[in-house]
Amino acid sequence: MPIKILMPALSPTMTEGNLAKWHKAEGDTVESGDVIAEIETDKATMEVEAVDEGVMGKIIVPAGTENVAVNQMIAVLLEDGESDSDIDAMLKEEGSRNTPVAPAEADSPEEKAPETNSEPMQAQPQAAPAPQQAGNRIFASPLARRIAEQKNIDLVTLKGSGPRGRVVKADLESASSAPQASAASTAPAAVAQPTGEQKINEFGMIYNEIPNNNIKKIVAARLQESKQTVPHFYLTIECQIDELMRTRKIINDAANGEYKLSVNDFIVKASANALKVYPAANVSWTDDAVRQYVHSDISVAVSTPNGLITPIVKAAETKGLKEISAEIKDLAGRARDGKLKPQEFQGGTFSVSNLGMFGIKAFDAIINPPQACILAVGAGEKKPYVDGNDVKIGTFMSCTLSVDHRAVDGSVGAEYLKVLKQYIENPAAMLV
Repeated sequence: MPIKILMPALSPTMTEGNLAKWHKAEGDTVESGDVIAEIETDKATMEVEAVDEGVMGKIIVPAGTENVAVNQMIAVLLEDGESDSDIDAMLKEEGSRNTPVAPAEADSPEEKAPETNSEPMQAQPQAAPAPQQAGNRIFASPLARRIAEQKNIDLVTLKGSGPRGRVVKADLESASSAPQASAASTAPAAVAQPTGEQKINEFGMIYNEIPNNNIKKIVAARLQESKQTVPHFYLTIECQIDELMRTRKIINDAANGEYKLSVNDFIVKASANALKVYPAANVSWTDDAVRQYVHSDISVAVSTPNGLITPIVKAAETKGLKEISAEIKDLAGRARDGKLKPQEFQGGTFSVSNLGMFGIKAFDAIINPPQACILAVGAGEKKPYVDGNDVKIGTFMSCTLSVDHRAVDGSVGAEYLKVLKQYIENPAAMLV
């Protein structure tokens, strides 16, 4: 019997996905372990491998199909000796099994039709009525009025096709090329008209429509849920990073191009070490208990063409700066290519979001559930400060901690930032 290929559940939260691409065509030989398709899940585009072997007999769900339910049949694999007739038989059996049975009283529409001796009424074609007027008023939709104004079309000259003779957008489009009696018809249009796939909204504004992919939809839903259901509060601290920058330069110079540490690598390491020293902030909230985690699994916010994703540096407190740097580069690269595995971006105990490279001085980030904290990092900025009786110039960086007040109190968040500041301002402490 032909083998059904079903839409796989590639993450615990996945209920549907988009079938982005087929790697096998009908008639191709399929071996166990071959990549047969790419599925866009709620966080990444992932490759699907064949479990069985055979010949791709029929592709039921074409590439590019969105919102395919988990466990829905997407293709059929033929084994030795099987043919298309076997597929047809299987699909026919599936169809009959899923066909709903109509109620007996609804077997035919005639049984429900009321008895009458009159002849059936015939629909007669009617000319489109002229737009109704009340005094000098012409009935037209707001969009039709705006388009008429832009195209210098006199609404009085049009016959409306809308309800009760109302002039609608379609009437304007059909009349746009016709000469108008109004003297204003010779004036040039003041606003450009949509071209190609562009559209115009009810206010006359021209726009291009960019469909939301599955990743953006899921991220949007989760961020909205987080902002609406998690009681956020924010704590900001400034860290002087002159010593960090000097340490970074010394290490990078000594590496001779073998690797290159970023400021963000130091921040991830400092965040992890601070959680180890002060584990009261390494928590998440549940209705039954506050979960305090043993390791610092740091989620790092990465912008990709498909949307935001947060790959995880697991047990970051146990890793050196060089290892953390290499791991972040690898995770970020595969995140942008949509090649992350679910376990590489799901979970985490604490998030870091750094917009300093874009020149952002400070910002408040939205918590990434089920985590209780996210650190928003701004750009380093030179400014004067007082050291004893002297005024000096130093480089300072703003760090804002967004906190779930259910799991972390204000004093706990403040103590955590105090420990974090010590690591950032004394980076040598991270090396021991």
